[in-house]
Amino acid sequence: MPVQDQTCVFCAVAAGNAPATVVREWEDVIAIRPRPCGVNDGHVLVIPRTHVADASVDPAVSGRVMTCAAELMAEHEAANIITSRGAAATQTVFHLHIHVVPREEGDGLPLPWTPQQTAGGAR
Repeated sequence: MPVQDQTCVFCAVAAGNAPATVVREWEDVIAIRPRPCGVNDGHVLVIPRTHVADASVDPAVSGRVMTCAAELMAEHEAANIITSRGAAATQTVFHLHIHVVPREEGDGLPLPWTPQQTAGGAR
């Protein structure tokens, strides 16, 4: 049985106790659509079923989640894989999650460190 934090929304989702649109499941990892919506139609979050605060906590769990994210990324011609550690790095849910964000040439979707971020850009 995976270790869970009773106050963690992603633990509740992984246990099936909170609503989510599941994209793919593995025994130890789940991929869901972000709520209320992602940054684009193909955006998914890949999360471990066990509670791990961020990618630095348990390298084995982080590696497994990255492997699953890479499987999803391979389905797209272009994509970003993004994860954060800590509030200063924009982490808002303190359960490891990896964003897989499909991209298209000229989609206007800015990353936080690109010039498009200050110029406006996508939603």
